[in-house]
Amino acid sequence: MGSSHRTGARELAAATPAGRDRYVDLLRVASLAVVVLGHWTMAAVTPDGRIDNLLAVVPGLQIVTWAFQVMPVFFFVGGFAHALAHRSRPGYADFLRARLRRLLRPTMVFVAVWGTAALLIQLAGGGGGTGGAVLRLVPQLLWFIGIYLAMAALTPPLLRLHERWGAGACAALVAGAVAVDVLRFAAGVPYVEFLNFAFVWLAVHQLGFLRADGMIRRPALLAGAGLAGAAALVALGPYPLSMVGMPGEEVSNMAPPTLALLCHGLWLVGAVELLRGPGSRLAARAGVWRVVVAANGIAMTAFLWHLTAMLGVYGALAALGLEPPVPASAAWWAWLPVRLLAAVALTALLVALFRRFEAPAPSARTGGSGPLAALGITLALLGVLGLSAAGFAGLLEGHTATLIAVDVSAPAAVALALVGWLLVEGPTSRRSR
Repeated sequence: MGSSHRTGARELAAATPAGRDRYVDLLRVASLAVVVLGHWTMAAVTPDGRIDNLLAVVPGLQIVTWAFQVMPVFFFVGGFAHALAHRSRPGYADFLRARLRRLLRPTMVFVAVWGTAALLIQLAGGGGGTGGAVLRLVPQLLWFIGIYLAMAALTPPLLRLHERWGAGACAALVAGAVAVDVLRFAAGVPYVEFLNFAFVWLAVHQLGFLRADGMIRRPALLAGAGLAGAAALVALGPYPLSMVGMPGEEVSNMAPPTLALLCHGLWLVGAVELLRGPGSRLAARAGVWRVVVAANGIAMTAFLWHLTAMLGVYGALAALGLEPPVPASAAWWAWLPVRLLAAVALTALLVALFRRFEAPAPSARTGGSGPLAALGITLALLGVLGLSAAGFAGLLEGHTATLIAVDVSAPAAVALALVGWLLVEGPTSRRSR
């Protein structure tokens, strides 16, 4: 980072209001950092250039996902932040613009850069083999952006339900997830499982509303019930051990989410709430808080580009004529710290290049059409999720992938995301000085 950014982080840290919940900001940064570290560690490129998953190579390691699959924590923190943000900015269009501007802009830059690279790779005839695998892998992380967009879009009505029914609104979403899995596994109803993209993740998001109003009073019970429920479902039901998706598995806890993943989310939320006291004291330290503030300013950029950095490390090895070690071998484990440090360094370079698109813009936007903003976020999330499913491979041929029950192509997904982003941005009105 440049010195100006460090200065900005110090100034922002010093100006933090006394009442701010710094632990929430610490959780946001820590959860994304764990996700990034997990992706870097799980990636296992074989000597012949095939991209494998360490958890598939060593199935015994899948149990670690019960601690390190922390995306539910990020969505929980998102619910907390969305509740506070909507109450301070109740207009729908203004709320969406304020919450999503720093998310969609770096995302669209990422799509533009990788889309251009994909076209060049395919025009040069490199769209198959390892090149094709890379073009399918890189945009997969966009599923997270799509889910977060849906959470923001649904915050106003779900917050109203929370304010009326409290924990009952969250319980209704949990009941929906239970019903979906019963229909899916016991009755064999087709396509119903995709409803759990909403029920599971929105239930975790709803927990953030409860936290915003101080309604999570027994975190130990929440953690214990969630952990026991996940263990029972995996032991007795059709649910796999891994809390992340595994290649070739018949049932995944992630795509679409299952009741087991929801229980896992409950256990994690309870666990981080149990750590709230020491976590808050840690975040209150001046040095730690400066790091948290600086990291929050680049978090989305780092998340979007961390897989690119990881693949860049492997690409550099190939360019030097060096073969990566066999995954999970002694040499692979010995080389892992070096690979992680190289990925950190390359991610830092990419963040320095692209972080400007995440920075808050100087112009202010006021008013705007709520229906247009709603349409925009719907198109954006469909486009982002569609691109996550279709990937950049086969971009020229219009290769399609199934998004829920609809086939979507990469060009169509890019167009949807672009139009949606422009609608969310809305008309600009610069305030006079």
